[in-house]
Amino acid sequence: MPLTARPASISDTERLGRLQRLREKMEAGNIAALLLGSTASLRYFTGLVWHQSERLLGALVTPTALTYIVPGFERSRVETLPHLAGDIAVWEEEESPAALIGSLIGPKGRVALDDTLPLFTYHALAAELGADRLADGTRLIRDLRLCKSPAEIALIQYAMSLTFEVHKRAHAIMRPGIRASEAVRHIDEQHRALGAAGGSTFCIVSFGSATSLPHGAEGDQILQDGQAILVDTGTRIDGYHSDLTRTYMLDDPDADFARVWRIEREAQQAVFESAQLGAPCHSLDDAARAVLERHGLGPDYRLPGLPHRAGHGLGLEMHEEPYIVRGNTMRIQPGMCFSNEPMIVVPDRFGIRLEDHIFITDAGPQWFTRPAKGPTEPFG
Repeated sequence: MPLTARPASISDTERLGRLQRLREKMEAGNIAALLLGSTASLRYFTGLVWHQSERLLGALVTPTALTYIVPGFERSRVETLPHLAGDIAVWEEEESPAALIGSLIGPKGRVALDDTLPLFTYHALAAELGADRLADGTRLIRDLRLCKSPAEIALIQYAMSLTFEVHKRAHAIMRPGIRASEAVRHIDEQHRALGAAGGSTFCIVSFGSATSLPHGAEGDQILQDGQAILVDTGTRIDGYHSDLTRTYMLDDPDADFARVWRIEREAQQAVFESAQLGAPCHSLDDAARAVLERHGLGPDYRLPGLPHRAGHGLGLEMHEEPYIVRGNTMRIQPGMCFSNEPMIVVPDRFGIRLEDHIFITDAGPQWFTRPAKGPTEPFG
Protein backbone atom coordinates (compact mmCIF):
# COMPACT_ATOMS: atom_id res chain seq x y z
CA MET A 1 0.00 0.00 0.00
CA PRO A 2 2.62 2.69 0.86
CA LEU A 3 4.12 4.56 -2.06
CA THR A 4 7.65 3.23 -2.36
CA ALA A 5 10.08 3.39 -5.26
CA ARG A 6 8.39 3.61 -8.63
CA PRO A 7 8.72 0.21 -10.34
CA ALA A 8 10.60 -0.29 -13.58
CA SER A 9 8.84 0.05 -16.89
CA ILE A 10 8.12 -3.05 -18.95
CA SER A 11 11.40 -4.20 -20.47
CA ASP A 12 12.11 -5.00 -24.09
CA THR A 13 12.99 -8.50 -22.93
CA GLU A 14 9.47 -8.98 -21.58
CA ARG A 15 7.97 -7.64 -24.80
CA LEU A 16 10.08 -10.00 -26.88
CA GLY A 17 8.74 -12.86 -24.76
CA ARG A 18 5.21 -11.68 -25.45
CA LEU A 19 5.90 -11.67 -29.20
CA GLN A 20 7.37 -15.17 -29.00
CA ARG A 21 4.24 -16.49 -27.26
CA LEU A 22 2.09 -14.67 -29.81
CA ARG A 23 3.96 -16.31 -32.67
CA GLU A 24 3.53 -19.73 -31.06
CA LYS A 25 -0.23 -19.15 -30.89
CA MET A 26 -0.25 -17.93 -34.50
CA GLU A 27 1.53 -21.07 -35.65
CA ALA A 28 -0.90 -23.29 -33.73
CA GLY A 29 -3.83 -21.44 -35.35
CA ASN A 30 -2.36 -21.49 -38.87
CA ILE A 31 -2.12 -17.67 -38.95
CA ALA A 32 0.43 -16.16 -41.34
CA ALA A 33 0.35 -12.60 -39.90
CA LEU A 34 -1.33 -10.51 -37.25
CA LEU A 35 -2.08 -6.81 -37.70
CA LEU A 36 -1.99 -4.55 -34.64
CA GLY A 37 -3.60 -1.11 -34.86
CA SER A 38 -2.95 2.01 -32.79
CA THR A 39 -4.32 0.25 -29.74
CA ALA A 40 -3.33 -0.84 -26.25
CA SER A 41 -2.21 -4.12 -27.80
CA LEU A 42 0.34 -2.28 -29.96
CA ARG A 43 1.83 -0.90 -26.75
CA TYR A 44 1.63 -4.31 -25.06
CA PHE A 45 3.65 -6.10 -27.73
CA THR A 46 5.95 -3.37 -29.06
CA GLY A 47 6.03 -0.48 -26.58
CA LEU A 48 4.92 1.98 -29.27
CA VAL A 49 2.22 4.40 -28.09
CA TRP A 50 0.08 6.03 -30.79
CA HIS A 51 -3.41 7.46 -30.81
CA GLN A 52 -5.82 6.03 -33.36
CA SER A 53 -6.93 8.25 -36.23
CA GLU A 54 -8.23 7.91 -39.77
CA ARG A 55 -4.69 6.98 -40.90
CA LEU A 56 -3.62 3.43 -40.15
CA LEU A 57 -0.50 3.18 -38.03
CA GLY A 58 0.27 -0.17 -36.51
CA ALA A 59 2.49 -3.23 -36.72
CA LEU A 60 2.42 -6.44 -38.73
CA VAL A 61 3.66 -9.51 -36.86
CA THR A 62 4.78 -12.52 -38.90
CA PRO A 63 6.70 -15.62 -37.82
CA THR A 64 10.02 -13.95 -38.65
CA ALA A 65 9.46 -10.18 -38.68
CA LEU A 66 7.98 -7.18 -36.90
CA THR A 67 7.09 -4.44 -39.38
CA TYR A 68 5.61 -1.09 -38.43
CA ILE A 69 3.00 0.22 -40.89
CA VAL A 70 3.41 4.00 -40.84
CA PRO A 71 2.15 7.02 -42.80
CA GLY A 72 5.17 8.43 -44.61
CA PHE A 73 5.13 11.83 -42.93
CA GLU A 74 4.99 10.22 -39.47
CA ARG A 75 8.08 8.05 -39.91
CA SER A 76 10.47 10.51 -38.28
CA ARG A 77 8.15 10.85 -35.30
CA VAL A 78 7.81 7.09 -34.85
CA GLU A 79 11.59 6.72 -34.98
CA THR A 80 11.93 9.03 -31.95
CA LEU A 81 9.45 7.08 -29.81
CA PRO A 82 10.25 4.05 -27.64
CA HIS A 83 9.47 0.79 -29.47
CA LEU A 84 10.91 -2.63 -30.14
CA ALA A 85 13.29 -2.78 -33.07
CA GLY A 86 11.60 -3.65 -36.34
CA ASP A 87 11.31 -2.66 -39.97
CA ILE A 88 9.28 0.39 -40.93
CA ALA A 89 7.14 0.23 -44.06
CA VAL A 90 5.55 3.53 -45.11
CA TRP A 91 2.55 4.47 -47.19
CA GLU A 92 2.02 7.91 -48.68
CA GLU A 93 -1.14 9.98 -48.53
CA GLU A 94 -2.51 8.85 -51.92
CA GLU A 95 -1.66 5.21 -51.25
CA SER A 96 -3.56 2.41 -49.54
CA PRO A 97 -2.15 0.95 -46.32
CA ALA A 98 -4.17 -2.19 -47.06
CA ALA A 99 -2.28 -2.60 -50.34
CA LEU A 100 1.00 -2.15 -48.48
CA ILE A 101 0.02 -4.88 -46.03
CA GLY A 102 -0.98 -7.14 -48.91
CA SER A 103 2.42 -6.66 -50.53
CA LEU A 104 4.18 -7.61 -47.29
CA ILE A 105 2.31 -10.85 -46.65
CA GLY A 106 1.81 -12.07 -50.21
CA PRO A 107 -1.18 -13.75 -51.86
CA LYS A 108 -1.65 -16.60 -49.38
CA GLY A 109 -2.18 -17.12 -45.69
CA ARG A 110 -4.70 -15.97 -43.10
CA VAL A 111 -4.29 -12.58 -41.44
CA ALA A 112 -5.58 -12.10 -37.90
CA LEU A 113 -6.76 -8.64 -36.91
CA ASP A 114 -6.41 -6.73 -33.65
CA ASP A 115 -9.87 -6.82 -32.08
CA THR A 116 -10.01 -3.03 -31.63
CA LEU A 117 -9.07 -2.03 -35.16
CA PRO A 118 -11.66 0.36 -36.65
CA LEU A 119 -14.22 -1.05 -39.06
CA PHE A 120 -12.95 1.05 -41.99
CA THR A 121 -9.60 -0.77 -41.73
CA TYR A 122 -11.38 -4.12 -41.90
CA HIS A 123 -13.31 -3.10 -45.00
CA ALA A 124 -10.15 -1.90 -46.76
CA LEU A 125 -8.35 -5.14 -45.95
CA ALA A 126 -11.33 -7.24 -47.02
CA ALA A 127 -11.40 -5.44 -50.37
CA GLU A 128 -7.64 -5.90 -50.82
CA LEU A 129 -7.10 -9.43 -49.50
CA GLY A 130 -10.57 -10.97 -49.53
CA ALA A 131 -12.69 -11.37 -46.41
CA ASP A 132 -12.02 -15.11 -46.34
CA ARG A 133 -8.36 -14.45 -45.52
CA LEU A 134 -9.17 -12.30 -42.49
CA ALA A 135 -9.43 -13.87 -39.03
CA ASP A 136 -10.49 -12.57 -35.63
CA GLY A 137 -7.36 -12.01 -33.55
CA THR A 138 -9.22 -11.49 -30.27
CA ARG A 139 -8.17 -14.69 -28.53
CA LEU A 140 -4.63 -14.58 -29.88
CA ILE A 141 -4.19 -11.20 -28.19
CA ARG A 142 -6.53 -11.26 -25.22
CA ASP A 143 -5.44 -14.65 -23.88
CA LEU A 144 -1.90 -13.30 -23.62
CA ARG A 145 -2.93 -9.99 -22.04
CA LEU A 146 -5.40 -11.61 -19.62
CA CYS A 147 -2.93 -12.68 -16.90
CA LYS A 148 -0.47 -10.02 -15.81
CA SER A 149 3.23 -10.56 -15.22
CA PRO A 150 4.90 -9.55 -11.93
CA ALA A 151 6.19 -6.40 -13.66
CA GLU A 152 2.67 -5.44 -14.76
CA ILE A 153 1.23 -6.11 -11.30
CA ALA A 154 3.94 -3.94 -9.74
CA LEU A 155 2.99 -1.03 -12.01
CA ILE A 156 -0.73 -1.46 -11.28
CA GLN A 157 0.01 -1.66 -7.55
CA TYR A 158 1.98 1.58 -7.70
CA ALA A 159 -0.81 3.32 -9.63
CA MET A 160 -3.42 2.04 -7.15
CA SER A 161 -1.38 3.13 -4.13
CA LEU A 162 -0.92 6.57 -5.66
CA THR A 163 -4.65 6.99 -6.29
CA PHE A 164 -5.42 5.67 -2.80
CA GLU A 165 -3.31 8.51 -1.38
CA VAL A 166 -5.09 10.99 -3.67
CA HIS A 167 -8.44 9.77 -2.30
CA LYS A 168 -7.20 10.54 1.21
CA ARG A 169 -6.22 14.04 0.15
CA ALA A 170 -9.60 14.55 -1.51
CA HIS A 171 -11.40 13.39 1.62
CA ALA A 172 -9.42 15.93 3.65
CA ILE A 173 -10.81 18.92 1.68
CA MET A 174 -14.46 17.84 1.63
CA ARG A 175 -16.75 20.28 3.42
CA PRO A 176 -20.26 21.66 2.94
CA GLY A 177 -20.18 24.27 0.18
CA ILE A 178 -17.41 22.70 -1.86
CA ARG A 179 -18.13 22.34 -5.55
CA ALA A 180 -17.64 19.04 -7.32
CA SER A 181 -15.43 20.87 -9.84
CA GLU A 182 -13.13 22.01 -7.02
CA ALA A 183 -12.70 18.44 -5.86
CA VAL A 184 -12.10 17.21 -9.42
CA ARG A 185 -9.43 19.87 -9.95
CA HIS A 186 -7.78 19.05 -6.62
CA ILE A 187 -7.72 15.33 -7.43
CA ASP A 188 -6.03 15.99 -10.78
CA GLU A 189 -3.47 18.28 -9.10
CA GLN A 190 -2.69 15.66 -6.46
CA HIS A 191 -2.24 12.89 -9.04
CA ARG A 192 0.29 15.13 -10.77
CA ALA A 193 2.00 16.14 -7.52
CA LEU A 194 2.56 12.48 -6.69
CA GLY A 195 4.18 11.77 -10.03
CA ALA A 196 1.38 10.79 -12.41
CA ALA A 197 2.38 13.03 -15.29
CA GLY A 198 -0.98 12.74 -17.05
CA GLY A 199 -2.99 13.59 -13.92
CA SER A 200 -6.37 11.94 -13.56
CA THR A 201 -7.43 9.75 -16.46
CA PHE A 202 -11.01 10.31 -15.27
CA CYS A 203 -12.76 11.64 -12.19
CA ILE A 204 -16.35 11.42 -10.97
CA VAL A 205 -17.35 13.43 -7.89
CA SER A 206 -21.02 13.20 -6.95
CA PHE A 207 -23.03 14.46 -3.99
CA GLY A 208 -26.42 13.52 -2.58
CA SER A 209 -28.93 11.92 -4.94
CA ALA A 210 -26.45 12.22 -7.83
CA THR A 211 -24.51 9.36 -6.24
CA SER A 212 -27.33 7.07 -7.40
CA LEU A 213 -26.22 7.66 -11.01
CA PRO A 214 -23.32 5.21 -11.53
CA HIS A 215 -21.39 7.54 -13.86
CA GLY A 216 -22.41 10.84 -12.27
CA ALA A 217 -24.71 13.72 -13.11
CA GLU A 218 -24.38 16.73 -15.39
CA GLY A 219 -23.62 20.12 -13.90
CA ASP A 220 -21.47 21.33 -11.02
CA GLN A 221 -22.94 20.17 -7.71
CA ILE A 222 -22.40 21.79 -4.33
CA LEU A 223 -22.06 19.60 -1.24
CA GLN A 224 -24.77 20.15 1.36
CA ASP A 225 -24.84 19.08 5.01
CA GLY A 226 -25.71 15.41 5.43
CA GLN A 227 -25.19 14.42 1.80
CA ALA A 228 -23.42 11.30 0.58
CA ILE A 229 -20.12 11.78 -1.29
CA LEU A 230 -18.96 9.46 -4.09
CA VAL A 231 -15.48 9.84 -5.60
CA ASP A 232 -14.32 7.57 -8.44
CA THR A 233 -10.97 8.32 -10.04
CA GLY A 234 -7.79 6.87 -11.44
CA THR A 235 -4.55 7.56 -13.26
CA ARG A 236 -1.95 5.70 -15.32
CA ILE A 237 1.64 4.72 -14.64
CA ASP A 238 3.52 3.64 -17.77
CA GLY A 239 0.15 2.96 -19.36
CA TYR A 240 -1.26 0.82 -16.54
CA HIS A 241 -4.44 2.06 -14.90
CA SER A 242 -5.67 2.63 -11.38
CA ASP A 243 -9.38 2.88 -10.61
CA LEU A 244 -10.78 3.37 -7.08
CA THR A 245 -14.12 4.48 -5.67
CA ARG A 246 -15.14 5.52 -2.17
CA THR A 247 -18.60 6.50 -0.94
CA TYR A 248 -18.98 8.08 2.49
CA MET A 249 -20.46 10.84 4.62
CA LEU A 250 -18.58 13.40 6.66
CA ASP A 251 -20.87 13.08 9.68
CA ASP A 252 -22.80 10.17 11.13
CA PRO A 253 -25.27 8.94 8.49
CA ASP A 254 -28.90 8.05 9.01
CA ALA A 255 -29.73 4.43 9.75
CA ASP A 256 -30.77 3.63 6.16
CA PHE A 257 -27.55 4.86 4.57
CA ALA A 258 -25.47 3.07 7.21
CA ARG A 259 -27.41 -0.17 6.65
CA VAL A 260 -26.99 -0.09 2.86
CA TRP A 261 -23.31 0.85 3.20
CA ARG A 262 -22.75 -2.28 5.33
CA ILE A 263 -24.56 -4.42 2.76
CA GLU A 264 -22.34 -2.99 0.02
CA ARG A 265 -19.21 -3.82 2.00
CA GLU A 266 -20.54 -7.33 2.70
CA ALA A 267 -21.20 -7.86 -1.02
CA GLN A 268 -17.71 -6.63 -1.87
CA GLN A 269 -16.20 -9.07 0.62
CA ALA A 270 -18.28 -11.90 -0.84
CA VAL A 271 -16.81 -11.19 -4.28
CA PHE A 272 -13.30 -11.28 -2.84
CA GLU A 273 -13.86 -14.55 -1.02
CA SER A 274 -15.36 -16.12 -4.16
CA ALA A 275 -12.35 -15.18 -6.30
CA GLN A 276 -10.66 -18.54 -5.92
CA LEU A 277 -8.54 -20.30 -8.52
CA GLY A 278 -10.71 -22.13 -11.02
CA ALA A 279 -13.95 -20.39 -10.08
CA PRO A 280 -16.01 -19.14 -13.04
CA CYS A 281 -16.16 -15.35 -13.25
CA HIS A 282 -19.95 -15.38 -13.04
CA SER A 283 -19.79 -16.98 -9.58
CA LEU A 284 -18.27 -13.77 -8.16
CA ASP A 285 -21.16 -11.70 -9.54
CA ASP A 286 -23.56 -14.35 -8.23
CA ALA A 287 -22.03 -14.06 -4.75
CA ALA A 288 -22.59 -10.30 -4.64
CA ARG A 289 -26.21 -10.61 -5.73
CA ALA A 290 -26.86 -13.36 -3.18
CA VAL A 291 -25.81 -10.96 -0.41
CA LEU A 292 -28.16 -8.27 -1.70
CA GLU A 293 -31.06 -10.68 -1.99
CA ARG A 294 -30.58 -11.85 1.60
CA HIS A 295 -31.08 -8.22 2.61
CA GLY A 296 -34.18 -7.72 0.46
CA LEU A 297 -32.49 -5.91 -2.43
CA GLY A 298 -32.75 -6.78 -6.13
CA PRO A 299 -33.06 -9.48 -7.32
CA ASP A 300 -31.22 -9.51 -10.63
CA TYR A 301 -30.72 -5.93 -11.88
CA ARG A 302 -33.79 -4.52 -10.14
CA LEU A 303 -33.49 -1.44 -7.95
CA PRO A 304 -32.84 -0.85 -5.15
CA GLY A 305 -29.97 -3.20 -5.94
CA LEU A 306 -27.02 -3.76 -8.24
CA PRO A 307 -27.73 -2.46 -11.77
CA HIS A 308 -24.56 -3.65 -13.53
CA ARG A 309 -21.78 -6.26 -13.42
CA ALA A 310 -19.77 -6.65 -10.23
CA GLY A 311 -16.40 -5.92 -11.84
CA HIS A 312 -14.13 -5.60 -14.85
CA GLY A 313 -10.56 -6.44 -15.72
CA LEU A 314 -7.93 -3.73 -15.73
CA GLY A 315 -4.46 -3.25 -17.20
CA LEU A 316 -3.46 -1.16 -20.21
CA GLU A 317 -7.19 -0.55 -20.69
CA MET A 318 -9.54 0.68 -18.01
CA HIS A 319 -12.07 -2.02 -18.91
CA GLU A 320 -10.78 -5.31 -20.30
CA GLU A 321 -11.09 -9.03 -19.63
CA PRO A 322 -11.96 -10.68 -17.33
CA TYR A 323 -15.47 -9.31 -16.84
CA ILE A 324 -17.10 -10.24 -13.54
CA VAL A 325 -20.57 -10.65 -14.94
CA ARG A 326 -23.44 -13.08 -15.09
CA GLY A 327 -22.96 -15.81 -17.68
CA ASN A 328 -19.16 -15.47 -17.98
CA THR A 329 -17.72 -18.99 -17.64
CA MET A 330 -14.08 -17.90 -17.90
CA ARG A 331 -12.12 -19.38 -14.98
CA ILE A 332 -10.15 -17.38 -12.43
CA GLN A 333 -6.40 -17.77 -13.06
CA PRO A 334 -3.19 -16.48 -11.45
CA GLY A 335 -2.27 -13.05 -12.78
CA MET A 336 -5.81 -11.85 -13.41
CA CYS A 337 -6.53 -8.31 -12.15
CA PHE A 338 -10.08 -6.98 -11.84
CA SER A 339 -12.30 -4.55 -9.99
CA ASN A 340 -14.64 -5.46 -7.17
CA GLU A 341 -17.50 -2.93 -7.22
CA PRO A 342 -21.00 -4.37 -6.65
CA MET A 343 -22.64 -0.93 -6.43
CA ILE A 344 -25.98 -0.57 -4.65
CA VAL A 345 -28.34 2.05 -6.11
CA VAL A 346 -31.33 3.42 -4.21
CA PRO A 347 -33.02 5.49 -6.93
CA ASP A 348 -33.35 9.24 -6.35
CA ARG A 349 -31.77 8.92 -2.89
CA PHE A 350 -28.20 7.65 -2.98
CA GLY A 351 -25.84 5.11 -4.45
CA ILE A 352 -22.98 3.37 -2.69
CA ARG A 353 -20.02 2.07 -4.66
CA LEU A 354 -16.94 0.73 -2.94
CA GLU A 355 -14.40 -0.17 -5.59
CA ASP A 356 -11.12 -1.87 -4.90
CA HIS A 357 -9.21 -4.21 -7.21
CA ILE A 358 -8.07 -7.78 -6.80
CA PHE A 359 -5.09 -9.62 -8.26
CA ILE A 360 -4.92 -13.38 -8.26
CA THR A 361 -1.85 -15.19 -6.95
CA ASP A 362 -1.08 -18.90 -6.88
CA ALA A 363 -2.54 -18.85 -3.35
CA GLY A 364 -5.73 -16.97 -4.27
CA PRO A 365 -7.00 -13.36 -4.23
CA GLN A 366 -5.13 -10.35 -2.88
CA TRP A 367 -6.26 -6.73 -2.54
CA PHE A 368 -4.37 -3.95 -4.27
CA THR A 369 -5.83 -1.51 -1.72
CA ARG A 370 -7.38 -1.84 1.73
CA PRO A 371 -11.20 -1.83 1.61
CA ALA A 372 -13.11 0.93 3.39
CA LYS A 373 -13.85 0.54 7.09
CA GLY A 374 -17.18 2.31 7.56
CA PRO A 375 -19.59 4.91 6.18
CA THR A 376 -17.51 7.75 7.70
CA GLU A 377 -14.17 5.90 7.56
CA PRO A 378 -13.40 5.31 3.88
CA PHE A 379 -9.79 4.14 4.22
CA GLY A 380 -9.67 1.09 6.44
